[in-house]
Amino acid sequence: MSKLFVALALSSLFVAYQARADVDLPGVALFTTGGTIQSKGAHRQKLMEYSDGRVTPQELLDDLPELQGIAKIDVTEISNIGSGGMNTALQLKLAKAINAALAKPGVTGAVVTHGTATLEETAYFLNLVVKSDKPVVLVGAMRPFTAVSRDGPFNLYNAVRVATSPQAKGMGVLNMLNDEINAARDTTKSNTYRMETFVARDLGPLGYADSDRIVFYRRPLYRHTTKSEFDVGALDDLPRVDVTYAYQESDGVAIDAFVAAGARGVVLTGSNADAVKKGQTKGVVFVQSDRKGAGRVVESARQMERGIVTSDNLPPQKARVLLRLALTRTTDLKEIQRMFNEY
Repeated sequence: MSKLFVALALSSLFVAYQARADVDLPGVALFTTGGTIQSKGAHRQKLMEYSDGRVTPQELLDDLPELQGIAKIDVTEISNIGSGGMNTALQLKLAKAINAALAKPGVTGAVVTHGTATLEETAYFLNLVVKSDKPVVLVGAMRPFTAVSRDGPFNLYNAVRVATSPQAKGMGVLNMLNDEINAARDTTKSNTYRMETFVARDLGPLGYADSDRIVFYRRPLYRHTTKSEFDVGALDDLPRVDVTYAYQESDGVAIDAFVAAGARGVVLTGSNADAVKKGQTKGVVFVQSDRKGAGRVVESARQMERGIVTSDNLPPQKARVLLRLALTRTTDLKEIQRMFNEY
């Protein structure tokens, strides 16, 4: 038997094995939207004001050849912007694309890259409108792609691991940064600069992406994804909802302005009784939240008498997300309060 024949036989066996391995790998739909994880700085020490270019989806994948050993990645670019530019049109586009991808039998889960500033809002929105129990994992970074100590690549690697984990099925939409797996509803960004920024102040993380395995310690009990009543499949816009910020000597000017601009809902962190009453006469729905970032805003006889919905422990930016979707279905205050209690 010639050496050439042996070499060809071994090569054929390797190709066949590699093809079998590729077939056996789980499929992950990767959706990129931009953010720090896809940002470049002028030099490796540039950890802020990094606006020297954007990383393409292919660059993300080329930078992480390790992903080839854990999943088959199919990537779709939704946008490549900072998360301050995320808007309704892009969120609806993303939600519809995720639902379409997860409906395919060969797709095990989805991963979304996103800027951290508003990641929690997109994550919670998806938690309410994704129609699958397959994992959806949002991932970002606190340091740009070019930084000497960048966190994005390992966050992305772990996000794909979580998206392929059988334990992540049915958990709702998840956030994956700093080795921590957090529920979309529970988690908020708490620090402008540090990598341990995403926290679930009231409830803590669901689990961790550790080096040996993906570990979960609890499961969310509120309604989400497949149990959600919200459907954006036929929507191309959402009602306008604004948020007020309370401070000493704040008055009703902001509320009046939002109502005049066409807001169908306003999330309050304080209140101004006169401005609220004026808005209610025009059909505006008001939800009472709080600026502190933790703890419940409880239901009370006083708030019910005033016709104000309470937000449970949703911070204002997430209360806005839920109210927008609620208003696509009803303006009945009791029904909207039920939604805030259940989601």
